[in-house]
Amino acid sequence: MDLPVAEPLGLLGLESIHWYVHDLESARRFYTQSLDFSEIGRSSPALDSQGKQSSLVFQAGSCVVVCSQPIGEGGRAWRYLKKHPEGVGTLNFSVKDVNRLFVLLEKRGATPIDEVQTVRNEDGHLSFFSITTPFGDTTFRFVERQGYRPLFPGLDVYPTPSGGKNRFGFTQVDHVTSNFQTMMPALLWLEHVLGFERFWDIQFHTEDVSGAQDHGSGLKSTVMWDRSSGMKFANNEPQRPHFKNSQINIFHEDNRGEGIQHLALAVKDILSAVEGLRTQGKVEFMPTPGSYYDALPSRLQTLGIGQLDESIESLRRLEILVDGDRHRSYLLQIFMKEASAGPFFYEVIQRKGDQGFGGGNFRALFESIEREQGKEGRT
Repeated sequence: MDLPVAEPLGLLGLESIHWYVHDLESARRFYTQSLDFSEIGRSSPALDSQGKQSSLVFQAGSCVVVCSQPIGEGGRAWRYLKKHPEGVGTLNFSVKDVNRLFVLLEKRGATPIDEVQTVRNEDGHLSFFSITTPFGDTTFRFVERQGYRPLFPGLDVYPTPSGGKNRFGFTQVDHVTSNFQTMMPALLWLEHVLGFERFWDIQFHTEDVSGAQDHGSGLKSTVMWDRSSGMKFANNEPQRPHFKNSQINIFHEDNRGEGIQHLALAVKDILSAVEGLRTQGKVEFMPTPGSYYDALPSRLQTLGIGQLDESIESLRRLEILVDGDRHRSYLLQIFMKEASAGPFFYEVIQRKGDQGFGGGNFRALFESIEREQGKEGRT
């Protein structure tokens, strides 16, 4: 039965991602040298002292990443890293009307961390508040800006950005993927508190396993989205049998709780982006077996995609995955092995009409991650 669509929050998009890291210089090298992001600013000495952490901001297209390293003990970055490996501590969302949103979310049972705060400068004002979430220790912050240009108060914006030039063509964050031991609380929260709707789901095992077999594992995945902004959250949980062997459960153990597993970065041209990243040699990608490409022509026929703009030989060489849903509508994607540290990784994606999540590629990705974990003796 279809339920009535909840009143939309007025989200405009994902404004930035806030990482907590042990080594800010390592993060700088990863974003500016490996991914070719620009470094656009850093936290002021006054903010460093107040927050007990030092921050750098990196940008490519509309993808904005804030990385913060603890200074001593007691700050937010220190508290996060005391419990978890490096990871995403806050997602910052741009919104139309932050005061209306605060009232709406509180009415729906959200848990605000603070009241709406407003700061002003000569250009305008910035208003924001944060809430807790079922995504482990990751919080959500909602930001309304009226003329106020710095990403956050206390950011010293460089007159000229340094570092990379975004030569790989990153454009925006396509979606956010999180792992849970049980995802239903997060799905209900996304639906009833944030007003998101179900968009897509899948479940499978890496092999046709039964309780008598001693290998293979599976997952369930449900994608929720905000219809007005188009923002999508993919959510995963392990599936029996062999629940404990699932890479979803292993992420949960490594992360010491629920959290964001990966972010998908959209690119204009995935072939040139991956070619450049591979040639540069500073990031690694999850491997894809040759059998995937041997079976690809017949799979494309089954999917009803027909002819690709890209050659299968080029996709095989770069190990890029393909999925879609008829009428030449498809997507291309590949997954990095890791970010600068921790169990988190990035996906690179190019959509050519298809708005799904590569259901046909989930098995290939899942098995690839498990092969890597197997090399480490962890499955």
